[in-house]
Amino acid sequence: MSDRVLDELGYYLLAGAGGEGPATLMHEARRGEQLGFGTAFVSERWNVKEASSLVGAACAVTERMQIATAATNHNTRHPLITGSWATTMHRLSRGRFTLGIGRGIAAMYQAFGVPAVTTAQMEDFATVMRRLWHGEVIFNHDGPIGKYQVLFLDPDFNEDIRLALVAFGPQTLALGGRAFDDVILHTYFTPETLQRAVKTVKDAAEQAGRDPATVRVWSCFATVGDHLPEELRLKKTVARLATYLQGYGDLMVRTNGWDPAVLQRFREDPVVSSIPGGIDHKASAEQIEHIANLIPDEWLEPSATGTAQQCVDRIRKEFDYGADAVILHGATPDELEPIVTAYRAGAAEPNGR
Repeated sequence: MSDRVLDELGYYLLAGAGGEGPATLMHEARRGEQLGFGTAFVSERWNVKEASSLVGAACAVTERMQIATAATNHNTRHPLITGSWATTMHRLSRGRFTLGIGRGIAAMYQAFGVPAVTTAQMEDFATVMRRLWHGEVIFNHDGPIGKYQVLFLDPDFNEDIRLALVAFGPQTLALGGRAFDDVILHTYFTPETLQRAVKTVKDAAEQAGRDPATVRVWSCFATVGDHLPEELRLKKTVARLATYLQGYGDLMVRTNGWDPAVLQRFREDPVVSSIPGGIDHKASAEQIEHIANLIPDEWLEPSATGTAQQCVDRIRKEFDYGADAVILHGATPDELEPIVTAYRAGAAEPNGR
């Protein structure tokens, strides 16, 4: 078996709601590196998944793997705190850290009194970060991220730190192509949506005078093999997609060209409306079985399911559809091991590359 580092594959630490809690992160980070994953991603939740703490732990227990946030939000920390954190992680990990940001959920921001994130803010933030990481002192900044009399970290800095953007809609995808190094898509994107998203990113990169090949587009791809118990598989597929439909169903349906009437029936279902919070976190096994009947098979199709080899075959199709890299989403490294083993047994590189 080849021991090639699988730079084209990533996974999430503390996938989903975080499983048994943050103490499992160190084991998951070590196991992911042992299996050969290229990147481990950290998704921030405002409970026990605070991004800077988790990133520090992941960097400390690994030696080779890239550690990336996907995502934190630019507006929940002062830009100098974020810039300092990123530089600290960059040096602590010897260049293995990627700072990934995203737009977040507007309704949650509104409830917590946090201003909504705009595309212009994320572009301004990326520009400011790169300037600070290269030692600039910025006077009288007056841009979408706010007004600052002075911003600086260290005039001796000359750091090339990767920036990633979690993108959904066309404006954000185009921003990723213009100004970011990695663009991370959403789960349950149809093949047509994936192809369109990749084209949007690469076209925007080219229009900005960048080499499109230098902007890496990640398919975030639910990967749940049938070696896992059925109840757990439903939680990782049906319940996860149902939670997305709770949070931003209109956007998912519009993006994928799905039938909005199906979403309406889902929302009006008494079981769905009775669950106090995210379905993947709060619903019982019986409730999830009921919800499985509300979601069409075609909505769950853009995922890797079945035997380990069937999962691998479907993962490889994501490269055919234009993805540069694939995140095996929603499972731990231990749960993904049979699939990674089958992947290694195939071609040495995706599509022979």
